[in-house]
Amino acid sequence: MKIVVIGGSGLIGSKVVALLRQRGHQAVAASPASGVDAITGEGLDLALAGAQAAVDLSNSPSFEDGAVMAFFQTSGRNLLRAEHGAGVGHHVALSIVGIERNTGSGYYRAKLAQEALIKASPVPWTILRSTQFFPFAAGVIQDGAKNGEIRLSTGMMQPIAPDDVAAFVADTALGSPANDTIEIAGPERIRVNDFARAYMDAHGDARPIVAEAHTPFWGAELDDRSLTPGDHARLGKTTFAQWLREDAAARTS
Repeated sequence: MKIVVIGGSGLIGSKVVALLRQRGHQAVAASPASGVDAITGEGLDLALAGAQAAVDLSNSPSFEDGAVMAFFQTSGRNLLRAEHGAGVGHHVALSIVGIERNTGSGYYRAKLAQEALIKASPVPWTILRSTQFFPFAAGVIQDGAKNGEIRLSTGMMQPIAPDDVAAFVADTALGSPANDTIEIAGPERIRVNDFARAYMDAHGDARPIVAEAHTPFWGAELDDRSLTPGDHARLGKTTFAQWLREDAAARTS
């Protein structure tokens, strides 16, 4: 089975490509570096020729509201148009749990626009909405660091290991289109400030965190439902503590 992975050289994409190839499938890692550009459309037709499925793991290089909206709308239209022309039978996209509840974030609004394009396309589809990845803790800390303090939300989240995300994506790409949205998440819930604290402790970062309920998270104010999945989410097996131990071992090896 030929499966084209847009963003196939990224954190999740590289893992998905490796998993698919291990299972004996022809996985094409497509990115601008390989001559495939979803923004300009360059290389899409050639890459998708003969493909049974396409996985969109692309991400905007800019999180500025206008730029990220333009990225996901342009790349989404170009990719879906090329897939339809190539007769691709399954479009798989990775999105985010809770985006409809956090429209104060320009990034989340752009992902909603991407989802709308997918649902309106004639290409059969499955959208996987994931919670935040464990390594995202570093970005959370950086975003909260202002004026000598790290100010973070106390909202609840349910982060997930990248390996678990990749396994869900690969399984979905090899399956039949659901024409539906499926949520995936880690096995445990944790507050944003505690998520950051555990990551900082594992990296020997003793800076204090100022935790407040109303502190924005990437532009959106959270409650305990904002970033957590519903009752029927598919859950990964890797805990955050386990991932931190494995990450520490990898950094010291």
